[in-house]
Amino acid sequence: MQGVIVQVAVSNGGLPKLPVSGGLIAFPGIEGDRHVHPEVHGGPSKAVLLVSSEVVEELKARGYPLFYGALGENLTTRGIDFRRLPVGCRLRAGGALLEITEARGPCSALDVYGASLKGEIYDARVKAGDSDSPRWGMSGLYAKVIEPGPVRPEDVISAA
Repeated sequence: MQGVIVQVAVSNGGLPKLPVSGGLIAFPGIEGDRHVHPEVHGGPSKAVLLVSSEVVEELKARGYPLFYGALGENLTTRGIDFRRLPVGCRLRAGGALLEITEARGPCSALDVYGASLKGEIYDARVKAGDSDSPRWGMSGLYAKVIEPGPVRPEDVISAA
C-alpha cells in the first residue's frame, strides 16, 4: 500500500491546521505544531494525526465546508486506504517511521463544519477500536513516532 503526502500542516493550537512547506517529525510530533488541549491531543501516542484526502473530498461532496487541514490533521494523504490500517500498522512518511495507535475521537471543535459531521466520521464501533467499522479512519488516525525524519508534500507514504 503506497500513497503520497498531499499536505503537511501545523497550528499554534486548534483548528484548522495550516499548510507548511515541510517539517521534521520528531517524537513529540511535527516541529512547530501546538495543541489547545494537550491533555487530549498530542503526546507520544498521538504525535501525528493523519487524514486521507479521499475522506475530505467525500465529505465535501456531502456538503461539509472542509479543506485540507480543517479536521486538524498534520498529514493529509492520498492513495492510502485508512480503512485497511489497523492499530499497530507502521507507515513510512517521508523520512519518518510512524505507527498507528488509535482512531481519533472527534471533538466539539469540528461542530463549526456542521453538527452532523462527527456522526458521519465516527461511531461506537470506531470508539471501541473496531477497524471493521465502515467509519474506521474517517475521523483520522493518530500515530506515534518510531523514527524521526523530515516530511514534505509529495513525499511517499507507504506501509512499512
